Amino acid sequence: MIKIGMLIADRYEVLDKVGTGGMADVYKAKDHKLNRFVAMKVLKQEFSENTNFVHKFRAEAQAAAGLMHPNIVNVYDVGEEGGIYYIVMELVEGITLKRYIEKKARLSVKEAISIAIQVSMGIEAAHNNHIIHRDIKPQNIIISKEGKVKVTDFGIAKAATSNTITSNVMGSVHYTSPEQARGGYSDEKSDIYSLGITLFEMLTGRVPFNGETTVAIAIKHIQEELPSPRNFVPEIPISVEQIVFKATQKSPDRRYQSMAELIADLKKSLISPDEDFVKVVDFNNQEETKMISDMDMVQIKKQAYKPEAEDIDIPVSAPKKKAKSVQQPVRTKSVQNTKNNVKPVKNTKKSRYEEYDDDEDYDPKMEKATTILTIIVAVIIGCVLLFLAGRAVGLFPTDAANEEDATTSNEVIMPEVVGRSLAEAQEALDAEGIKYTIVYDVSTKYDKNTVMESSIEKGTAVSSTDTATLTVSAGSDGVKVPDVTGLSEAEATASLEKEGFTVKKMTEASKSGTKGNVLSQSPEAGSIIARNGTVSIVISGDAEEDVVQVPEVRGMTAEAAKAALEASGLTVGTVTEVENAEYDAGTVCYQSYSAGQEQEKGTEVELRISLGATYSCNVSVAAPEDYQGGNATVVLSAADTGAILFNTTTSTFPVAINISGITTTDTGIVTISYSIPVNPPEIGADGQPVSSKLKASEQTVQFTKENV
Repeated sequence: MIKIGMLIADRYEVLDKVGTGGMADVYKAKDHKLNRFVAMKVLKQEFSENTNFVHKFRAEAQAAAGLMHPNIVNVYDVGEEGGIYYIVMELVEGITLKRYIEKKARLSVKEAISIAIQVSMGIEAAHNNHIIHRDIKPQNIIISKEGKVKVTDFGIAKAATSNTITSNVMGSVHYTSPEQARGGYSDEKSDIYSLGITLFEMLTGRVPFNGETTVAIAIKHIQEELPSPRNFVPEIPISVEQIVFKATQKSPDRRYQSMAELIADLKKSLISPDEDFVKVVDFNNQEETKMISDMDMVQIKKQAYKPEAEDIDIPVSAPKKKAKSVQQPVRTKSVQNTKNNVKPVKNTKKSRYEEYDDDEDYDPKMEKATTILTIIVAVIIGCVLLFLAGRAVGLFPTDAANEEDATTSNEVIMPEVVGRSLAEAQEALDAEGIKYTIVYDVSTKYDKNTVMESSIEKGTAVSSTDTATLTVSAGSDGVKVPDVTGLSEAEATASLEKEGFTVKKMTEASKSGTKGNVLSQSPEAGSIIARNGTVSIVISGDAEEDVVQVPEVRGMTAEAAKAALEASGLTVGTVTEVENAEYDAGTVCYQSYSAGQEQEKGTEVELRISLGATYSCNVSVAAPEDYQGGNATVVLSAADTGAILFNTTTSTFPVAINISGITTTDTGIVTISYSIPVNPPEIGADGQPVSSKLKASEQTVQFTKENV
């Protein structure tokens, strides 16, 4: 039983309970050996009594302890004391991603992608060490107060699944992969699926599958297609939608094959969100595995077995009465078959196979097949000749231009889009690579977001230069889009939001437009779209690239880091000082965006400056040899700067100096100032007798490093 204040393993002092889960309770504790705060996850009693589970739990937790990555909650220790099984982890002050989503309803696309990239990098590090999480969900992802994203519970998930722990222990079934729901083998691609579901929830604020029971939800993961996140949030870019789809394919072979592939697409989506670059493999019915029926098996066996003529035994029913004997010729091979009183006898007549022994090249089945093929070929040739003759006399007029287009390899046929939902129409057009624009109009006939009209009719050959204009129903309550082209970003936003529209902004490099003004808008001015619809505006930016790579500034001085960031087009945000033993004092030990990440120009980068290692001084200062009593002043100063760290006046020795958190240096100087008697008295400069004089002694002390 864990109690606040108890000491575990003579090292970890339990301070407070900070959370509870299906399998364990989490406590804040202090590691007195390393003088740092940690998180302790203590197994609940029902699992502590399961020796098989405990064995697997410890093995997996020890494996996870080998993981060290900025996006993983690191495991420091695993142990047991008095039947209490625990793991000691890095203490992360922050909230879970689940709670963060609940507070914000849903996350912006950019924020969701940024979090997904950090989570993917943590999981990738685990996969590279052959560790699979198996329980990726927002509850197991923590966002620290500094904005760092970390994945927790590595190791504990596999121990749970290895012991068939029930779903209320494993956490929500909302994020489980189809293969896990079936109870089958799971690997790295199971984590990819769960991360895809987590990304879906970040973007939409909801999980894709819900049900009254965990079994019902698991069945949906296995059988039902994932709904498009754009059904709930239309402004989600197509690349992000496709990333979610690919990560959550039912078949593991159709998902991303590694976290590295997923990370690459996530990063690209930040740069080109509206580019359809994600390749999702579609199902092909011709390639699906099919069950062989009993009839098919019989036919296969019949085709596989062709007896030779001389080996055929024709079963003849045994005579019931005495009959006239029939002399049977000697057989070269015999097969006994006594079932149902049937005896194999040699037929004295030639079988249908023997009838053609004289002509080995003749096969009746081949003759039949040849005859049928000949008839088919003759019919095809006749149809072709008839068609060519009709063309020659004008019976089959054609559009020459369309014929020429139809033979062009880069052209496709326009699918049916009228009457379909906008999402379905977009999916159909994207699948064919057909470009399109969207305009809205009020309609009482068509439901909202249904395609009413297309500028290119169904069945028309479409080239790469053609663009289809889709007229979409804005419902019966439509609003006219104002013209904001040429206005400043602020004016355009205010004008559109006044009409109730959601504004989606993009920046485009331009030399012609005034920087900060709207270059174009979609839908166009005068269009009628649904109230609360989205209007995209393109804002003129610098002619040069608006996305830059973040440089590596860790290890630089604050001034050098600021210069490097500003040279890259970024700005310096909050700068704070922290204790850090890895970096020298005065150098950058943390940057809020990793080196190599691509960010928009002007993005603020938070920096933390290392105060260096911290030291403690624990010494006992003895009195000087010639000290004869009286008050003495004991001063401890930093050896490098001379800063006073300790100052006291005493007449009692030894003097104990116990100071921690020293950041300036690892060496100090203790100075003792005291008076000694002068006997006989001396005459001073002022002509007065001097009975004592001031003396000082110094000694150097070495400090002890604290945060190691």
